[in-house]
Amino acid sequence: MFEINSIPVFISVVEQGSFSKAAEVLGFSNSGVSKRISALEAQLGVKLLYRSTRKLSLTEAGERYYQHAQRAFEAAKEAESAATGLQQEAQGVLRISAPMSFSRSHIAPIIPKFLKAYPKISIQLELSDTWSDVISEGYDLALRAGDLPDSSLVAKPLAPLHSVICAAPNYLEEFGSPKEPADLVQHNCLLYSYHSTSNEWFFNRNDEDVRVEVKGNYQVNNSDALKEALLTGLGVGRLPSFIAGEEIKKGNLIPLLTGYQMPYKNLVALYPQRQYLAKKVSVFLSFLEEQFDQSLPYWDDWKRSPS
Repeated sequence: MFEINSIPVFISVVEQGSFSKAAEVLGFSNSGVSKRISALEAQLGVKLLYRSTRKLSLTEAGERYYQHAQRAFEAAKEAESAATGLQQEAQGVLRISAPMSFSRSHIAPIIPKFLKAYPKISIQLELSDTWSDVISEGYDLALRAGDLPDSSLVAKPLAPLHSVICAAPNYLEEFGSPKEPADLVQHNCLLYSYHSTSNEWFFNRNDEDVRVEVKGNYQVNNSDALKEALLTGLGVGRLPSFIAGEEIKKGNLIPLLTGYQMPYKNLVALYPQRQYLAKKVSVFLSFLEEQFDQSLPYWDDWKRSPS
């Protein structure tokens, strides 16, 4: 094996002009320094130093080796500085993969605030609802919701993502409000077609599970499009509360069956490792935690009891 650890010892011996001074600077014993130099010469198959009781000098091979070793050692120190600098200061390019609908409403709007706080960071944000391989595709982290596949990635919970049954006031004025889940079968229920159980809605109250098979005249694979249809008064729908929340606060959508719980997912941040996490990643994770309340995120403010 190449004696790379002997290079700084060799350089120190040359610069100090003696084995004993080099040993003192490096915190080695004299014999330890001598063994490193001997091992290096044996590895290279050449004599690097002329040693006598009074004088230490370089051979011709030693002169050449010293010149190249010195440049290599300086390059190694620069590489170390560049790598550790990412740990000590928030800087560099931060590549993020995130889901489309959630990120358009709740990630993209806060990116400028983050970049103003950390001007040495650049962000590359990829919005997609398909799963990305964080490591092979070179992402620093990914935001995802739902059941996560088994992996070696670290998963940090950020916020709960609840669903809400809702409809526009004009629809409810015409067709009435469902009082319990079973009443939904009498309503035009608009469906999110990408959901694995798009026409089966599940509820729970007092530890009792309720399943309702619903139907309607409109299916769409985008929650924002589903929201727009609900706002026109077309029917009743199940929306993520991070999409419906603002319209509920404005009174444009009315939450229904609020005495029941529905299955929910967690928004999590996925990243490759916990040890030696780059500063740019750790500050972004902290920033997201400041924006989202894990108990009641801001898009669910409508759930708060009036004071």
